[in-house]
Amino acid sequence: MQYFYQNNHSRDLIVFFSGWGCDQNQFTNLHDRKDVVILYDYQDLSLDFDFSKYKNVYVIAYSAGVFVTSIYPDIIPHVRQKVALCGNPYLFDKKWGISEENIRVFKGITLDNYLEFRKKYMVFSDEEYERYNKLQSLRTIESCADELVALEKMYAAKKDEIKPLFDKAIMAENDIIFDVNVQREFYKEKMQVIKNARHHIFFHFNRFEEMLG
Repeated sequence: MQYFYQNNHSRDLIVFFSGWGCDQNQFTNLHDRKDVVILYDYQDLSLDFDFSKYKNVYVIAYSAGVFVTSIYPDIIPHVRQKVALCGNPYLFDKKWGISEENIRVFKGITLDNYLEFRKKYMVFSDEEYERYNKLQSLRTIESCADELVALEKMYAAKKDEIKPLFDKAIMAENDIIFDVNVQREFYKEKMQVIKNARHHIFFHFNRFEEMLG
C-alpha cells in the first residue's frame, strides 16, 4: 500500500482509503484543515505510517477502500468516526458488491477505451468529465490490473473477517458500479444520497471534512 501525506499542522487526522486504481492526484480539489493521509494501491496492506501523534482520527473509505478498511488491522488509534463512500465492505458479493458484469468491464479497460469508461461510469456530466481528466490518476493500466487481481484474492481469503462497522455512508444517486437501492438496504438509516452524481462524487465537496458532518 502506498500513501500521500498532507501535513496541515493539525492534531486531527483524516485517513482516506481511496478506491481501486486511484492515487492522490484525483483528490487535489479537496483542501482540508485537518491533516490527511491518502492510502492507495492495495496490492498489499503493509503501511509504514505513524498515527500516534494524533488526538482524533477519522476514517473515510471510498469504493474498494470500503472493503479494505473493513479488514484492516486495528492499528489506527483514536478513531472517532468511519464513513463509507460509494462502496460496500462485501466488495465482490453478488448482492451487495460489484456485479460480475462490471468486473468484466474493469478487466477489459485498455488504453483504447479508458476514456469511454471514465465518462460512462465515473462522472455525471461533461463538465465533470473535463475536470476528472485534469485530475486523473497517474498509475498505469498494468498497475491497476494487478491491484484488481490482488483485491479479488484478498477478498476470497478475508471475507469471513470483514467488520462492516460504519457510522455513516454516502452514496451517489446515479452510481452504475454500486446500485444505490441495494446500498440503501444495506446501510439503512446511516445512508445519505448525493443527487446528480456518479461514482466519483468528490466534485460535490470542497474538503474531506465535509463528508464527516
